[in-house]
Amino acid sequence: MSPKKSTSVVDTDEPDVTEKPEASRTGRFSGLAERVKKRSSRTPDKWSGKIGAAVLTLIVVASLSILGGAFWFYYRPDRAVDAAAAKSAIAAASEGTIAILSYSPDTLDRDFSTARSHLTGDFLSYYDQFTQQIVAPAAKQKAVKTTAVVLRSALTDFHPDSATVLLFINQSTQSRDRPEPSTTSSSVLVTLTKADGKWLISQFNPA
Repeated sequence: MSPKKSTSVVDTDEPDVTEKPEASRTGRFSGLAERVKKRSSRTPDKWSGKIGAAVLTLIVVASLSILGGAFWFYYRPDRAVDAAAAKSAIAAASEGTIAILSYSPDTLDRDFSTARSHLTGDFLSYYDQFTQQIVAPAAKQKAVKTTAVVLRSALTDFHPDSATVLLFINQSTQSRDRPEPSTTSSSVLVTLTKADGKWLISQFNPA
């Protein structure tokens, strides 16, 4: 075996070349940091003013939008209604509809008069003509008797002087030829107009 060669580490006087790039980078970063620091120290007031104004504008716009929406939601005409007013309109529509669709050959004049007390405007004129020319002759000749019952009701539109109510009804009909009552189901859209503080039917249409 050959003898082991001894090795030793020898220090040299050569400069450490790895330190120069690090020092160079540090110097560049230090200068950049100083420039950013100086620039930042000059701009806070300027930017804070702009940001503050923008935020204030957004707050004002949002507040006005919310207030406008709240005003529309709470004060629009079809929401100017409380529970008592809604109940009154529905009751008027229901009672008027029952009166219109219920009559007996023995009490025609009274039945028609009761129905007319719930009507107004052009519909009242139409009802008078229709009952006298069509309903009354048929009811007397064939002894037709009808009775209406309201099953369900819903207020679909409401204003201080007008309202619309949807009604679901059953109408029972019998006559001399057909003594056994037959029942038909239907729905009607009743438009009400307030006159002298009373709800009256101004339109009556199938739904």
